[in-house]
Amino acid sequence: MDLGLTGKVALVTGSSRGIGRGIALALAAEGCDVMLTGRDEAALNEVVVAVQKLGRTAQYATSDLRQEGAPAALVEAAKRAFGRIDILVNNAGTTKRGDFLELTDADWADGYALKFFAHVRLARAAWPSLSGAKGSLVTIGGTGGRMPTAVFTIGSSVNAAAAAFAKALADRGKTDGVQVNTIHPGHVETERLWRRIRADMERTGRGEAEVREQHREDLGIVRFGTTEDIGGLVAFLVSRRGRWLHGATIDMDGGEVKAM
Repeated sequence: MDLGLTGKVALVTGSSRGIGRGIALALAAEGCDVMLTGRDEAALNEVVVAVQKLGRTAQYATSDLRQEGAPAALVEAAKRAFGRIDILVNNAGTTKRGDFLELTDADWADGYALKFFAHVRLARAAWPSLSGAKGSLVTIGGTGGRMPTAVFTIGSSVNAAAAAFAKALADRGKTDGVQVNTIHPGHVETERLWRRIRADMERTGRGEAEVREQHREDLGIVRFGTTEDIGGLVAFLVSRRGRWLHGATIDMDGGEVKAM
């Protein structure tokens, strides 16, 4: 299936590893040139090489998107490198887990700085380019925004807020010609998931296969996701095939979320 993405320019945040890396590579495989960002320069260089092997061009900028001016600077860097932005994927960041009574104001401020205000600032800075290109914006949230839990108060709140912001922005997008959607990934095979599995292995003394299966059963999912799963959905969403999806919030979670 030709998705019609050849020659498009995508800016993908948090793209040095994990879901962001998977999204960047999926878009490159469909013909996009990619602007990468993260804080690990060595990892970003590895993604650049992987994109080049797919026959596309990649540039990167190391950036801490918590800083107020960093999102606008990143957008300008992408426009200098490629001339425009057709696709923005707001993916950056994880938030601190823990007991609500022990989480500090600084923990909350950090979570919102990276996973909410950075998204707002990136959208504002990129919007004129996205509007001119009749492009797409995708927010990567998380199922915590749909199923809040006591140990994930910051992440649950931030993901819900990011989805609400994207929904509001989609209303503006109908006027300005910008497609806006949100994806809530479930438990995806990344280093973050592996850390949780490894911690349970060390705590219980059980083997990896047993711990993984117990996690899967507890979550009630058909399997853990892959970064390719999320990347493939993003590529479809921003393509001409997925254009009618607008203002949607999609749970891609193997059946974890029980609500309609």
